[in-house]
Amino acid sequence: MYSFVGLPILSVAQPKQLIISARSGTAVQTPTTHQESNQSTESTSIETSGGEVNTLPLLNESAKTSDQIDQEIRFLNDCDRNFASRSDASDFFAARGWDYVDKGQLDTAAHRFNLSWLLNHDNVDAYWGLGVICYQKNHLTDAIKILRKGTAIADSNTVLLTDLATVEIKCYQDKPDADMLAEAEAHLHRAVTLNPNALSFQKLSVVQFLKADYPKAWEYFHQARSIDLSSLDLTYLNELLAKQPDPKGVFK
Repeated sequence: MYSFVGLPILSVAQPKQLIISARSGTAVQTPTTHQESNQSTESTSIETSGGEVNTLPLLNESAKTSDQIDQEIRFLNDCDRNFASRSDASDFFAARGWDYVDKGQLDTAAHRFNLSWLLNHDNVDAYWGLGVICYQKNHLTDAIKILRKGTAIADSNTVLLTDLATVEIKCYQDKPDADMLAEAEAHLHRAVTLNPNALSFQKLSVVQFLKADYPKAWEYFHQARSIDLSSLDLTYLNELLAKQPDPKGVFK
């Protein structure tokens, strides 16, 4: 696994472990009634001449050539024939995107999420998936930009908020910026207000660690412990112990 030299080595902040499996609380379901025709739509629609632009987040949101516009129209028409709605088609391609993320095929995954976004600009999984891919490629600025678009649509999704905070923390670790850390802290506070959970509390602990407020870091760490002991990052725990003994005496 990767590590952050000189900073808390928090496993949930590692590129391979951004929260993707719990993205929407449940896995995106593939429509079953049109599954065979949908598979055909996927296999034919992706053979375009768009090249690299197909893997750029949100198709680069730039001016398109007439050929690219024609390809998109044909793709949308294919989906209209093979799916009950464009929303269903968007969910289908988002699900394929997550499948490819799990396989480590990030460019192929990015193309699927782009197609999902093309079908439905309000599909949070499209933004989430592209944000995860940018994060895994260490394109942190892009990841933050895209994940923020996702939270603008689903501002009550606590896992997504925590993922965004994870990227912001990593960005701060790479290049300290008080505003960036404050953004992460605000997202985490919203997450625990909506749904108190161990992961978000542990991330709040890391924020306080980075601010050198170790008593507060311990307070949040124990809140995480009280919710789910098994979720605690022991490597980070050792980092915290090295800065200050546990005020409660639970951890030695």
